[in-house]
Amino acid sequence: MNEPLSRAALDELCVNTLRFLSADSVQQAKSGHPGLPLGAAPMAYALWTRVLKHHPANPHWFDRDRFVLSAGHGSALLYSLLHLTGYDLPLEQLQHFRQWGSRTPGHPERGLTAGVEVTTGPLGQGFGNGVGMAIAEANLAARYNRDGYHIIDHFTYAIVSDGDLMEGVASEAASLAGHLQLGKLIYLYDDNHMTLSAATDMTLSEDRARRFDAYGWHTQLLADGNDLEALERALAAARSESKRPSLILVRTHLGYGSPNKQDTFEAHGSPLGMEELRLTKRNLGWPEQPLFFIPEAARRHFLEAGERGQQSELQWRDRFSAYEKNFPALALELQQLIQGALPAAWDAAMPQFAADAKGMATRAAAGKVMNAIAAHLPALIGGSADLDPSTFTALLGLGDFQAPGVGAGERQGSAAGGWSYAGRNLHFGVREHAMGAIINGLAAHGGALPFGATFLVFSDYMRPSIRLAALMGLHVVYVFTHDSIALGEDGSTHQPVEQLASLRAVPRLVVIRPADANETAMAWRFAIETGERPVALVLTRQSVPTFERTTFGAAAGLRRGAYILVEAANGKPDLVLIASGSEVALVVAAREQLLAQHIQARVVSMPSWELFDDQPQSYLDEVLPPAIPKLAVEAGVAQGWHRYVGERGDVLSVDHFGASAAGEVVMREFGFTPENVCRRALALLKV
Repeated sequence: MNEPLSRAALDELCVNTLRFLSADSVQQAKSGHPGLPLGAAPMAYALWTRVLKHHPANPHWFDRDRFVLSAGHGSALLYSLLHLTGYDLPLEQLQHFRQWGSRTPGHPERGLTAGVEVTTGPLGQGFGNGVGMAIAEANLAARYNRDGYHIIDHFTYAIVSDGDLMEGVASEAASLAGHLQLGKLIYLYDDNHMTLSAATDMTLSEDRARRFDAYGWHTQLLADGNDLEALERALAAARSESKRPSLILVRTHLGYGSPNKQDTFEAHGSPLGMEELRLTKRNLGWPEQPLFFIPEAARRHFLEAGERGQQSELQWRDRFSAYEKNFPALALELQQLIQGALPAAWDAAMPQFAADAKGMATRAAAGKVMNAIAAHLPALIGGSADLDPSTFTALLGLGDFQAPGVGAGERQGSAAGGWSYAGRNLHFGVREHAMGAIINGLAAHGGALPFGATFLVFSDYMRPSIRLAALMGLHVVYVFTHDSIALGEDGSTHQPVEQLASLRAVPRLVVIRPADANETAMAWRFAIETGERPVALVLTRQSVPTFERTTFGAAAGLRRGAYILVEAANGKPDLVLIASGSEVALVVAAREQLLAQHIQARVVSMPSWELFDDQPQSYLDEVLPPAIPKLAVEAGVAQGWHRYVGERGDVLSVDHFGASAAGEVVMREFGFTPENVCRRALALLKV
């Protein structure tokens, strides 16, 4: 009978199992990043087997700790952890790392691999996601925990890299996390002194610990990344720090154990090569064959973490049952949040807007809708990048998310309701990059329907996060106001022209630009009811008419992406005028002028290309008959519109930057008048 291994020997065996499962995966794929797994395996092992609260048989257990591999290039390490601790990731998947159809892609992807919380790869994004997860935990705990019943009580951990710390999105998120005193946020920094192309001293010389001290973080320096006891002590110290997020700076060695590639950038992004891998295994006392070797003692030890997780979940379920008996209404509400279900009558107070020629800005209409439903929709949480007075997104009376006793100063458009972690108004500051990543983290955590607001032109700052939200299928809502050159005097820097086309280019993102207040209400309804797709609401600064819906088409047509708002007077259109947003009122006015010239025009409101494209061909042809000339009108670039207007069509657009003047002047000077719409329409009929 084999003698039991000492703890030190078992630990070394398990760490090396992680290292070489990962390195073998990379080598077999002939593609990947072996350096991080070889160097960071000890910190991952200490976290996953000694600290992390998780249950591999139920990866979605709500009170689990969250783990983010922000350094997503080290995905082979995460896949090894998932396999060894008992998640649904067979060894065959590690052997097919980075291959077509595998559940082990080059960077971790949420929804593809059990146990992967967020899709990471673009550096800094996972860092920001973790901040969002910690905000979600703090908010839900403050709202639903009661004395003796800590139903929400978990930590968010991440492994972050030099690249994460260099990216600006991480700096923004770190600053906000420190201000918010997110004590349950703990990051392990893989401080290996190497990037993809060089040593970090080529580009990075600040003291990272002092930098994070200045952000308000708790920092610890570990000189030896292989010292498991020091790692465990550091994690314990971080967990006991309740008012500061923690960064543990762990000195590691990229490609640890490789005789010729350790501490070189060559180990970062390319396989070691079979000969160097053999030398590395020999150097660390590991069998050269077979590949993907898992010692039985290591397998048993890793699985014990899952068994502990099972006990943790059972204890939590017992606590929740007692909580449910004592606080049935809260328990029901929390269960609905966890399941992502909408409460009964959540939309009972949804406003309907009366016809009004003067109308209102769609940003103002959206604000009214949000405040009408927020009290009935506990999941709704979010804020703006310091723009509440302009985006109209403050949730009145629902409090501001702040660390207790922090941030109680005066602010414009105050939401009132106090300052605590229970508040549902998030204040991101002037940090669009971080806002995008944080609301992704909120959505990925669960129990939240997050929104983030800014001007449309600044959606460019959020584009990486928007793309990842679409890739992950996250239920997040973007509120983008000041949607065109009609915003006026702020000029070209603030007037979006290419942003609509840019957003429409993102697969799975639904972009909605409503024409009036009632379309705006319908857009919010769709955004709340839709599942697993991010939605961008694009709203005006200027007032637009609220249409008389007994005369014009019903706003519910928005759900189909485009609909007939006004039919030709004789029911037989000579041409079709298509527009979105504020330009719909413009083409309605042009239709009247054309009618005076005996030209029959149909007006189609087209708030969402994505929703329209989802309709059957019969509906597309019904709304936009192929044989009839079409003119599309939108105060943005023409890109993409030609597929709707066809060869006999035209687009009145803005394919240049704007100008500084009153909004109505800019629109007039760039041809957005009923008279010019008529001229362009008549030209089509003469062809």
